[in-house]
Amino acid sequence: MARKEPRVKEVNESDIEVKGEPKEWAAGLPAVYHSMKPAIEHMGLARALGTTFRMNQKHGFDCPSCAWPDPKDRSPFEYCEEGVKAVTWEATPVVISSDFWAEHSLTDLRGRSEYWLGMQGRLTEPLYKPAGEDHYRPVGWDEALGIVADRLKALDSPHEAAFYTSGRTSNEAAFLYQLFVRAYGTNNLPDCSNMCHESSGWAMGQTIGIGKATVTYDDFGQADLIILMGQNPGTNHPRMLTALELCKRNGGNIVAVNPLPEAGLKRYKNPQKARGIAGKGTELADQFLQIRLGGDMALLQAISKRVFEAEDKNPGTVLDHEFLEEHCEGLADLKEHLLLLDDEEVLEATGLRAEEIDELAERYLRAEKVIITWAMGITQQKKGVATIKEIINLLLLRGNIGKPGAGAAPIRGHSNVQGDRTMGIWEQMPGTFLDALGKEFNFDPPRDHGADAVETFLRMQDGRIKFFMALGGNLISAISDTQFAEAAMQKTDMTVQMSIKLNRSHLVTGKEALILPVLGRTEIDVQETGRQFVSVEDTVCVVHASHGGVEPVSKNLLSEPALVARLGALVIGDRIDADWAGFEKDYDLIRDHISRVVEGCEDYNERIRHEGGFVLPNGPRDSRSFHTPTGKAVLTVNDLEAVQRPEGTLLLQSMRSHDQWNTTIYGHNDRYRGIKGGRHVLFMNSGDIEELGLADGQYIDIHGVHHDGAERVLRNFRVVSYPTPKGCVAAYYPEANVLVPLDHVAEGSNTPVSKTVLVRVEPAAQQAAGPEDKMRRETAPV
Repeated sequence: MARKEPRVKEVNESDIEVKGEPKEWAAGLPAVYHSMKPAIEHMGLARALGTTFRMNQKHGFDCPSCAWPDPKDRSPFEYCEEGVKAVTWEATPVVISSDFWAEHSLTDLRGRSEYWLGMQGRLTEPLYKPAGEDHYRPVGWDEALGIVADRLKALDSPHEAAFYTSGRTSNEAAFLYQLFVRAYGTNNLPDCSNMCHESSGWAMGQTIGIGKATVTYDDFGQADLIILMGQNPGTNHPRMLTALELCKRNGGNIVAVNPLPEAGLKRYKNPQKARGIAGKGTELADQFLQIRLGGDMALLQAISKRVFEAEDKNPGTVLDHEFLEEHCEGLADLKEHLLLLDDEEVLEATGLRAEEIDELAERYLRAEKVIITWAMGITQQKKGVATIKEIINLLLLRGNIGKPGAGAAPIRGHSNVQGDRTMGIWEQMPGTFLDALGKEFNFDPPRDHGADAVETFLRMQDGRIKFFMALGGNLISAISDTQFAEAAMQKTDMTVQMSIKLNRSHLVTGKEALILPVLGRTEIDVQETGRQFVSVEDTVCVVHASHGGVEPVSKNLLSEPALVARLGALVIGDRIDADWAGFEKDYDLIRDHISRVVEGCEDYNERIRHEGGFVLPNGPRDSRSFHTPTGKAVLTVNDLEAVQRPEGTLLLQSMRSHDQWNTTIYGHNDRYRGIKGGRHVLFMNSGDIEELGLADGQYIDIHGVHHDGAERVLRNFRVVSYPTPKGCVAAYYPEANVLVPLDHVAEGSNTPVSKTVLVRVEPAAQQAAGPEDKMRRETAPV
């Protein structure tokens, strides 16, 4: 079954093509073609069909990409283009052979792109890089795990280690992992939430008592109005388009608030419907507000101000007084604050016309059931927490939480990032969870707050964190301030990566390094007691089972729960009451413990076997109850602070291309934005191009502008004239991370601010001449 011929070659990015205007619609037959063609090519017909038709089915496996929920009545084709790409990437039968590591040094591999690395195939054997050497070498499992145990036991303090978690990790693996880490003695549990929806958790936790969506899947079809803010569903969670289409078919309206006019915000051609194949599809956004970067908070305050003004004109008819009096606090202070809002300041911050803001306010006032949904375009702003608090304010004013068709909906972009947090993956878990964990396993968990993702790199830099372990993910590419982060990681004594495929985090290492290969979610997991399954939580709090369905690419792989259990036995042993060996044999034992530790997971083993799983309790959604100090939802006062752009600078946002998922690069095309054959582009407003004396297609250098004075620059990027707001530019992530300083973080959540980065653009100092230039070298399928 396994193959050993990765199909990639190096190409020169000077061959980038810009193919016309951005697309006006998303999905349709092209989405089917661009997902199934590579799936069949890379997996073969049988494996391609065996995975795609099991994805997101009730007895299949959960898609390893986004956390979009599943409808109760599911189509046989309950997948999207991005999901098929993710499965193709994971379930490929191509494997990395043992001689690869002798042929390629780390120095050589660091010059390769993320795409080339991932396309080499699956990892199938533990790999060890000794101190002072530049090559990995294959080792056995006993040797590899023994090295990890020895290094952890040799540290002077448990706090000298940090343990990262990716959102692809299952509930069972995440629960075991946090148990292992806390039994070891630290809360240093950075995770991918720190870099994406941490702002949502902080804002919602402080205002309504829970950091999760207050809607169900069915609510999207029942809403009168859906406001999408800072998100691009056509690329990042395409299955959401079907729910948006249902809203429109049921008579609802949609408003999109985004700096870029994305295809998935305009029109959707559902490839499972005749109108999506032969017809025009469904128009989605009834109104598109092309907002300036960082202007969302001002817009929300302006809408809430108009709600108060409408109430003053018609007392008792606009605000939901009964809801506000019974369930909320802070109304008078909010009104006093917003009525002083400077309308001209709002227009300057948003770049919108007053008529556009009035239109959105009128739509909100007409609608009885409103959902506001957002993603990282909001959370990765400096005022991300305050902006989300303003979302909650606006929803509360008219009682749009805790009733059908209404609520707050942060859309998680990773398949189980929400479940990992539920299972205890957080550096600041509350005392109630730690009390239950300690009681269950007869130990005293550490109580001090640990390091999040940003703090982890700061502690690496000053020598306080010497050991780093990652359960999945690619943190070195995901984190901001690339040069600083890589230098900090290389100061550690040891790095350990539990991974499916090769990525840059395997190449930027401590003095010693290990790679431990694991099963993918698509693969059958058989342990001593028989075939196992795992579970995940989606973005609307539904917990359901995931059953791998294809044969593993190697018998030498360990599942994530098995790997963590073996480490627990070696490092922790009988210091706590944990049956580490039993956990590996039978995942039901893990779920039994979850049922007694995690609130809402009682009778876990029984309920997870129900068709479709079960729904975790959600006070605001279920009963309009709020787990805040007063038991009421909190309307908050937030001072507006517009983003300042000094003369000669631009505001940069980073974003994904259509051919990628987080740091995983599937290809070099972004067909919705008209880019083919490359990623080193800067999308610019035509007016800015002219004012700066540049030309469309010209190669430029992008310089970061920050108070610390450090040199941060991306060289030889191509200018692409694009309908961005004036003064705002966009580039692809993770390449643009080098421009985001590590201390440029959201207030309150410490999330890297990747959506309002000050930059200066200049003609390229030296244009790259060919593929030997590392900044320009990329890869593409043969």
